[in-house]
Amino acid sequence: MINEIAVIHVKEGAGAAFEAAVTKAKPLFLASKGCHGVQLFHGIENPLQYTLVVDWETVEHHMVDFRESEAFKQWRALIGDHLAQAPQVQHVQQVI
Repeated sequence: MINEIAVIHVKEGAGAAFEAAVTKAKPLFLASKGCHGVQLFHGIENPLQYTLVVDWETVEHHMVDFRESEAFKQWRALIGDHLAQAPQVQHVQQVI
C-alpha cells in the first residue's frame, strides 16, 4: 500500500467550491483500480493549502491506471478552476 500525497494551493475564496469539487470527485477515485481511500485535509496556518491523501495498492495504480483514465480527466475538470498552481505530488510508503 502506498499513499499519494498532493499539496494543493487554491485561489483566494475558492476553498468551499474546491471542497465541493473534491467531494464530487471522490467516487471517481474509489471506483479506480487499486484505490482504497481518499482524504482531504485543510491547512490551518495556510488556509489556501489543502493536502489530498489517496491510498493506492501500487504507484502504477495511480500513475498508469488512474492518470491515463477518463476519471482523471473528470477529476482535473472538477478542480482545475480552483487551483492557484499545479499540485505537488509525491508517493510515500509507511515504514513504522
